[in-house]
Amino acid sequence: FRLALIQLHVSAVKSENLHRACGLVREASAKGAKLVALPECFNSPYGTQYFKEYAEKIPGESTQKLAEVAKECSIYLIGGRSIPEEDGGKLYNTCTVFGPDGALLAKHRKVHLFDINVPGKIQFKESETLSPGNSFSMFDTPYCKVGLGICYDMRFAEMAQIYGQKGCQLLIYPGAFNMTTGPAHWELLQRGRAVDNQLYVATISPARDEKASYVAWGHSSVVNPWGEVIAKAGAEETVVYTDIDLKKLAEIRQQIPILSQKRCDLYGVEMKK
Repeated sequence: FRLALIQLHVSAVKSENLHRACGLVREASAKGAKLVALPECFNSPYGTQYFKEYAEKIPGESTQKLAEVAKECSIYLIGGRSIPEEDGGKLYNTCTVFGPDGALLAKHRKVHLFDINVPGKIQFKESETLSPGNSFSMFDTPYCKVGLGICYDMRFAEMAQIYGQKGCQLLIYPGAFNMTTGPAHWELLQRGRAVDNQLYVATISPARDEKASYVAWGHSSVVNPWGEVIAKAGAEETVVYTDIDLKKLAEIRQQIPILSQKRCDLYGVEMKK
């Protein structure tokens, strides 16, 4: 099946972001994409100072638009971190998924908050405004089961391993790595999660905006179960297309059967809730 990743240029105007995002979703659908993904924070600038201002409830303005365009195009639509979600007085970094009938299939709240300090390069603390999610998020399609993470979640190998144990063959990570961590770890982490678990990994970044307070690295990508980068964007706004070949995934798992060779009598990773 064809997967499309929309590397969107995000402005400070929510309505403009929504309009352009929906237009690119329609374009991707017209080119045969069955599953379309938007980047982290596609409807607002990324930064702790913006989260409260742009926050919405779910359902709300942004998610309603996503539901409508998913139904219109009859596709599976992953809404990136569509919005900072407000719920019960707390804010979450939330990704929503809508099916071809417009129904909400999954809602992933970012589990691992991005609190880092690289002296002289970048300091960022999502926990100043956001609360963490506390659950794994998977959804079924006629093609395969898909697992969701958001950006910093990708650094935690155990999360990807559990998704693999639960039958996921594709992991989707909307993310906005920056100009420090992006060149160092963006592709490395994707390839690691893919080859460790013998599945496909797709990441969707906002396009790079040098004038933004937080500059995203870009380079939305798809990595296959062999660890090869099979599709990759540059820094600019674009749509990346690739065909997910589940026959190839099955062949790789048969050739190097690590999933059946794990020594579960010696070690294990488990989902607690």
